[in-house]
Amino acid sequence: MTTLAKAGLADVVATSSAICYLDGASGVLAYCGCDIHDLARHSTFEEVCFLLWQRRLPSRAELGDLQSQLAAARPLPEPIIRLMRSLPPGNSMDALRTLTSALAHYDPDTADNSSPANARKATRLTAQIASLVAAIGRINAGAAPIQPDPALSHAANFLYMLTGERPDSLAAHAFDIALILHADHELNASTFAARVTAATLSDIHSAIVAAIGALKGPLHGGANADVMRLLLDIGAGAAPEKAEEAVRAKLARKEKIPGFGHRVYTTEDPRATHLREMSRELGRRSGQPAWFEMSQRIEALMKAEKKLNPNVDFYSASTYYALGIAIDLFTPIFAVSRISGWTAHVLEQLAHNRLIRPRADYVGPEYPQRYVPLEAR
Repeated sequence: MTTLAKAGLADVVATSSAICYLDGASGVLAYCGCDIHDLARHSTFEEVCFLLWQRRLPSRAELGDLQSQLAAARPLPEPIIRLMRSLPPGNSMDALRTLTSALAHYDPDTADNSSPANARKATRLTAQIASLVAAIGRINAGAAPIQPDPALSHAANFLYMLTGERPDSLAAHAFDIALILHADHELNASTFAARVTAATLSDIHSAIVAAIGALKGPLHGGANADVMRLLLDIGAGAAPEKAEEAVRAKLARKEKIPGFGHRVYTTEDPRATHLREMSRELGRRSGQPAWFEMSQRIEALMKAEKKLNPNVDFYSASTYYALGIAIDLFTPIFAVSRISGWTAHVLEQLAHNRLIRPRADYVGPEYPQRYVPLEAR
């Protein structure tokens, strides 16, 4: 007799992977064996990309080579910019989904699905997704896209292309840590969607479009935007008690408080540990400490009332807001980081590919049903 899987495939092991290790009970997250706390404190996003793709940290020469490849790939093809300007205004995730698909038409390796070509496309996509999101943000704000600066890091380049100002060291470092923390998280919905698509031997751009489509869904992406909207509704000038009152009122109405709880972690999300400190530092530096202070009050209340810990989305909201990033870009920025993990999983899937084709437990009308001719119905 077939054992039924839990709803949503909870706790079902769907594949083997050498990319991401999770221990939800102990609050452990590691990329290729490297603890997320070590990576956040000592590494860079470019190093983490290499780690995810190659399963090891790069040498100095290898890191320099990757940095050069990313710099060369950041400028977007002019037809992509024209297409971006022609799209109707709306959700930035819609634009990112469409433009990522269009990038395939201008990739020099688009017809080549070999391992070396896919590795090159993974690097290009990682560079280009950041440029796309920055350009979308500029156009949404009524400004012109900005060309990347090859002298800047990936994190610093994104902030520069988005704001038009070269970020200071604190802002660039904070955003670099945010990219590291979001780079991969095992078989989340978008990563699984990418692997399912890749398993059909479709192209890597299609797999990433599938991932973006999954990320667009509010049960996967968008929670940090909802957190920031909650904070804004309370208001920066409100007394700290008002944050607690607002959350208590939502709980009384059985409403979900965004940014709390996780499908995997039963203790604190290790990514939230670093984002909490970044929110504190950036709030203090920007002269807007209220968002962090309100977040702290809400965190304490949720722990006391619901025994829930903040997840990666909760403090990333005030972190991004302190960096001057528009709320509509919060979910696309997830893709700026997760593209590294998505492509790593696609490359891993293709290296040992088997079509992903699960079964379903049939619960429909009893078989066999008698067919009734149309004239007798």
